[in-house]
Amino acid sequence: MDAHEEIGLEAATEMVSNPSRDGETGVTHHDSETGTDRSAPMHEKIGVHFCGSTPLLWHAADVKAARGTGVVGTLVGSLARQPRQNNRLGRPLELLQEEARLLRDTTQAVLHPAPASTDAANLQGVEQYLERLEQSYEEQRTLALQERKAMLLRALTQKPGDTDEIESVDQSVQDRLDALERGFSLPRSAMAVQLNTARAGLSHTPEERHFLAADWPQPRDERSETRFRVFRDLRRQGFYLTSAGKFGGDYLVYPGDPLRFHAHFIAMCVPMETPTPLCDLLALSRLGANVKKTILLCSPSDDDEGGEEEDVVYTSLQWSGMV
Repeated sequence: MDAHEEIGLEAATEMVSNPSRDGETGVTHHDSETGTDRSAPMHEKIGVHFCGSTPLLWHAADVKAARGTGVVGTLVGSLARQPRQNNRLGRPLELLQEEARLLRDTTQAVLHPAPASTDAANLQGVEQYLERLEQSYEEQRTLALQERKAMLLRALTQKPGDTDEIESVDQSVQDRLDALERGFSLPRSAMAVQLNTARAGLSHTPEERHFLAADWPQPRDERSETRFRVFRDLRRQGFYLTSAGKFGGDYLVYPGDPLRFHAHFIAMCVPMETPTPLCDLLALSRLGANVKKTILLCSPSDDDEGGEEEDVVYTSLQWSGMV
């Protein structure tokens, strides 16, 4: 058995005798130069950050991991190379309140509160940003002036044979360059502005994540609890859900990934004992028929004690015409 095989056997024995802690899966890398082993976690929790009360995912790895758990969300950021359009959007990914809470309750994510800031700190940040912007403008103006001078020199420089002509041309070029430097102005609209795609504070050590872990920032009233219980039950059944605000409902329910399927249902979260006017039911049924979807009334049971199995009653409505 050679040296490499002995090292591999020792590493495998150590991995079996010392399993990963805290339920994380670890992988061991052997450094051939130092002869030491470096362990790195393969899976990390999804970091959910808040802008006010809105949960956001900033990292691409977090967005991919959330998608793998069935959380869809909505991209709300602009693309760096195409900022003046809204047909295709980028990060951050805005989550529904129920999506962020489900990730937190299933221990798949850790919530980070928005950094506390004061008016003085905000004012100082604005001043620093404007100062950096002005510095960038002066640097770009200098570069643009140098480029314009180089173009002017290439256009005016010739090779006359007479010495007097050479001196007159040199003086003319110098006068033109001086006039260009005095009157040159770079329009603010032509200034290139850097779009930051990352910010400080989005990466934390495990100790920092534990220290910064936030409680749920939204009050848990009856309405939000009803929505969350319905959301959790539908997700456990394998459905994908997105917001249904444009259809007047709570959720759009998809049989699979929304990139591959159309929504089949419009979910309305209604408490069990809440009376619903008949005209509202008719309006919902007509709306579902117009958009070719089934209205789904979702009512969590009042005797649910928070167990693993939700007791949610579903009632479907379809418009079949007046009799």
